[in-house]
Amino acid sequence: MKTQRGFSLIELLVVVAIVGILSAIAIPAYTDYVIRGKVPDATSTLATKRTKMEQFFQDNRTYVGGPECTADTTSSQNFNFSCSVQTATAYTVQAVGKNRMAGLTYTVDQSGAKTTTAVSGTAPAGWTGATNCWVTRKGGSC
Repeated sequence: MKTQRGFSLIELLVVVAIVGILSAIAIPAYTDYVIRGKVPDATSTLATKRTKMEQFFQDNRTYVGGPECTADTTSSQNFNFSCSVQTATAYTVQAVGKNRMAGLTYTVDQSGAKTTTAVSGTAPAGWTGATNCWVTRKGGSC
């Protein structure tokens, strides 16, 4: 009797099915992981800009002319930063997503109020905005 070498068609189909099932679970989880990893780029920079604006206010008693209130489109691959000074005592700093983070906007103002806006259809799938925090996970959790 001659022994056979190799794989049967059934064995090959079982392996392909297992790989397909694992891929269906792993790829979306990895995509969410990558997006979550890019959020601190916005939140940490906004926190830094807010701190510097507060330091400027302590020295000058106004937010007008604050050095952190300039547009910044080059320091991050995922977000564009901008600032608007409404009055001498009010400002808003925001991070607008670009590339894979398009559709997400993070903001903070002089009182420390944090908001997240997610534009449906543009933001990453499953990401929603919240009105009282910086969203760091899919589904709108902070």
